[in-house]
Amino acid sequence: MPDPPCLPHGRRTVEDVDNRDEVRDFLITRRERLTPEQAGVPFFGGKRRVKGLRREEVAMLAGISTDYYTRLERGNLAGVSHSVLEALFRALQLDEAERTHLFNLADTANAIGRAVTGRPPRRPTSRTIVRQGVQRILDTINAPAYARNGCLDVLAMNRLGHALYADAVGTGATFNLARHLFLDLRSQDFYREWETVAADCVAALRTQAGRTPYDRGLTDLIGELSTRSAHFRTWWATHNVRLHHTATKTMHHAIAGDLELTGEALQLPGDPDLTIVTYTFEPTGPTAQALAFLSTWCTPEASGRTTGSGRGTAHPGSRLPQDPGVDTP
Repeated sequence: MPDPPCLPHGRRTVEDVDNRDEVRDFLITRRERLTPEQAGVPFFGGKRRVKGLRREEVAMLAGISTDYYTRLERGNLAGVSHSVLEALFRALQLDEAERTHLFNLADTANAIGRAVTGRPPRRPTSRTIVRQGVQRILDTINAPAYARNGCLDVLAMNRLGHALYADAVGTGATFNLARHLFLDLRSQDFYREWETVAADCVAALRTQAGRTPYDRGLTDLIGELSTRSAHFRTWWATHNVRLHHTATKTMHHAIAGDLELTGEALQLPGDPDLTIVTYTFEPTGPTAQALAFLSTWCTPEASGRTTGSGRGTAHPGSRLPQDPGVDTP
C-alpha cells in the first residue's frame, strides 16, 4: 500500500493516516519517552543506540515475546486481548487517558478487521444542536458556562459565557474552540498561558480522534488546522492525549480584565457526546468582582441557544487576526 499523501511540512491528517499508522506512532512515542531507569530495567552503562526503551525491553516488561510486541508496534492491534493491552499499559507506564486511547485504537482495529467491504466503518458526525433542556441548565448557572461537542464546537452558552468569549463569537452564533486558539491571534492575548491551553486542546482532539476516528467533521477540522497552523502540526505529532475533567486558566478579558477560572467538565447521561463546561472561581476574590462587572456589561440578548455546526469562527465578511504560526496562501 502506498503512503498516503502528506500535508505541507510533512504532517498528515487523521483521515490520511490509517489506524495502523496511528497505533505505530502512539506506541513508538510512548516507548521512546520512557528511560530504563524509569522502567526499572537494568542498565550497565555505555551508549544506547535507541531513544528510550528497546522493543525487547518493553516486551519483557509486558510479559510477551519480542516478535509479538514488534508486530503490535507495526500497528497491528486486531485481535489483541484486553490482558495484553493492560500489560502494555503497565509496561509503558501510561496514564488513564493514554490507556483509554490505546483501547480505542484496538477497538477501531477490530472494527476495521470485521468490515466486509474492507473499508473503515463510518460513524455519526458530531452533534451540532442541543436540546432546549440543556440551554435551560446553562441559564441557571451563575458563572460562565457553555456546551460543546467532541470537536470542540461550542453549541450553546449562557449569558456570562457569551460575554466571556465575545471576541471569539463576534456577531456569529457559535464558534469552535480549536479554530479560535490556532487561527485567531487574539486568543494569545486572551489566554495568559496560551501554549498550555493550546497543547491541551490538541491532546483533547487526539483523544476524540481515537474515540471517533471516522467523524467527517473531526477529520476536516484536524486537516484544516494541520494545514494552516505550524503550532498545531507540532503538537499533533507528539500523539499526546488527555481526558479533560478540570483545569484552571488565567484569561485576560478586554472589558473585565484578568480572570482566574477553573473549568469543570460535566457529562450528560442523556447526551453522551455533549459536555457542559462551567467555570468556578473564588467567591470573594478579584475574579468574582470582575465577573460581577461583566454581568452588568453584557445584555440579556447575548444569551440564548446557538445553532449551526460551530465550525466557523468568523462571521460573513470578517477576517480574523491570524497567528504568526498560521500558514497563509
